[in-house]
Amino acid sequence: MPSVATATTLTSQLTTWATLDPQGTAVSFLDYDTAANGSQLSLTWLELDRRVAAVAVSLRTQVNRGEPVAVLVDQSLDYVVAFLAVLRAGAVAVPLFAPDLPGHADRLATVLADCRPPLVLTTRAGEQAVRDFLTERGLDPTAVSTVDDVSIDLADQFEEVRLDADDLAYLQYTSGSTGSARGVMITHGNVVANARQCATAYEMLRGHAVTVGWLPLFHDLGLVLTIAVPMVAGIRSVFMRPMAFLERPVRWVRALSANPGAVTAAPNFAYAYCASKVAEADKPRLRLESVHAMVDGSEPLQLAAIARFADTFAECGLRPGAHRPSYGLAEGTVAVTTTVAGTLPLARSFDRSALATGLLAELPSGSTGTVEMVACGRPMGQSVLIVDPVTHRELPDATVGEIWVTGSNVGAGYWNRPEESTATFGAVLAGGHEDDTWLRTGDLGAFHEGDLFVTGRIKDLIIVDGRNHYPQDIEQTVERGHEAIRPRNTVAFSVPTPDGERAVVLAERARSLSAESVDLTALLASVRAAVARRHGLALHDVRLVEPDSLARTSSGKIARSTCRARYLAE
Repeated sequence: MPSVATATTLTSQLTTWATLDPQGTAVSFLDYDTAANGSQLSLTWLELDRRVAAVAVSLRTQVNRGEPVAVLVDQSLDYVVAFLAVLRAGAVAVPLFAPDLPGHADRLATVLADCRPPLVLTTRAGEQAVRDFLTERGLDPTAVSTVDDVSIDLADQFEEVRLDADDLAYLQYTSGSTGSARGVMITHGNVVANARQCATAYEMLRGHAVTVGWLPLFHDLGLVLTIAVPMVAGIRSVFMRPMAFLERPVRWVRALSANPGAVTAAPNFAYAYCASKVAEADKPRLRLESVHAMVDGSEPLQLAAIARFADTFAECGLRPGAHRPSYGLAEGTVAVTTTVAGTLPLARSFDRSALATGLLAELPSGSTGTVEMVACGRPMGQSVLIVDPVTHRELPDATVGEIWVTGSNVGAGYWNRPEESTATFGAVLAGGHEDDTWLRTGDLGAFHEGDLFVTGRIKDLIIVDGRNHYPQDIEQTVERGHEAIRPRNTVAFSVPTPDGERAVVLAERARSLSAESVDLTALLASVRAAVARRHGLALHDVRLVEPDSLARTSSGKIARSTCRARYLAE
């Protein structure tokens, strides 16, 4: 039996815990579809291990070692079993979603066409919908298998498949636009390494921590938090469906309250959304003093959202130091940097004019002409540099450049994209050795007094008249420019014009207002004036669009590149 320290795969770790603590609870699913207050369904370490082994035996009769197997299962215990069973069978998991996920059918078809799995896993309840989808999209040669009707007795027939750290475990498809979705090749060694880095950085000790989440399991952060970290650290995992949270955010907070030592993760918007939706009447029953860590990442961080959540739940005992701003990306499995445990979220005010030239120049808080940014902490067991994206030379502190990463968590490349893989995962520093390769993240940032500040994406940077403008900074100004604009549903990008690159803004109308009730002329004038005053930027075009009309990624973020492409196609 592999030791906790040396096991190289998630499933070998699972077997370890099934042997050491067979009756201990491994994973619990809170089902709000069958019970208004949530019905908790659980598997012990031994039950999970045997279910995974049984499905793995079935899989080995259907696919070969190293072949991709797509997981098209609703968020449930069956999803956890399906994902781990593919790994144990020696195949390559492709964590995806059921075809009825609203708004994402095209992306699902694109991903399946890219990886061409010979087998798709689903459940009996979802089987017909999956078969219909595959037929409609011309993918019907793909076989379909259900995981919830595999006999548990098959576990007795399992014969271990020898897996090495360098063998592929799964393909994590990035959440970009449907035309550019790329499958990051994550090895068994990558995911175990990053899970250990997370367990160390967030101090997740067995017997003292439990992960609690609602993020989709096909998303890198949801997958690692809910499945990978618990497997490696031997801690309990509790999760629910994303819709359960969106319908009633208090369910998330109640789960945190009910599980002492909770470690959770969510994008920045979720903290503000939750704070705005939880009723005062719910607070007296919430005990949040034992919440261990609340990871905040996956999108640009806004101190206002962090502060609102902290203020809302302070009376419930929530410690401000529990909030852990972090940075990561799928190409690094998920996590790269985080703040030091026990410290408060750190915000700094930087000169906007200096930032436009690529420098972080700190000014006193409240000064005019500043941009407030939240620190994403320090590397968690990896090496992180800021590099000039053109010359490939390392840049000094407080200078904005591309974030480069190297470590055992960095993926092996993109599935079936050798040239892109070399360009992204095989970067070499100027004057460096060709074997000393780095991951080019495509993100811009700088170190300031040891902490990483992420300023934006290279491809999203708006360069007008030689000055750099960060779209999220403009979007925040636009959202504050008029009450009819829906918060966190604005997109800014640049477009080519005869006069050079110019900036465009699309903003969704607030749900509570009808189009007829909005003075569009006044709104457009207000937005243009706010952006000109704060950024010194004349907008080429401003449009107020319908609620929910902006393109989004599978993880719910605004897809800037898709919005831009649609705008240019008009």
